[in-house]
Amino acid sequence: MPKMKTRGSAKKRFKITATGKIMRDKAYHSHILTKKSQKRKRNLRKATLVDKTNEKSILRMLAMK
Repeated sequence: MPKMKTRGSAKKRFKITATGKIMRDKAYHSHILTKKSQKRKRNLRKATLVDKTNEKSILRMLAMK
């Protein structure tokens, strides 16, 4: 059976931590920034963990499982 290929789009968007969790960037920080508060924009800069319900499908896209 051939190897599973990693999806390029997922490779660019997700990183796996040392403990096996998946990190992602937050959305809504690319345009229309004038009406968003400084606090909101600052919090959008930080990466966050992917929800547990989506982990299985993302790992499959990354050809991990």
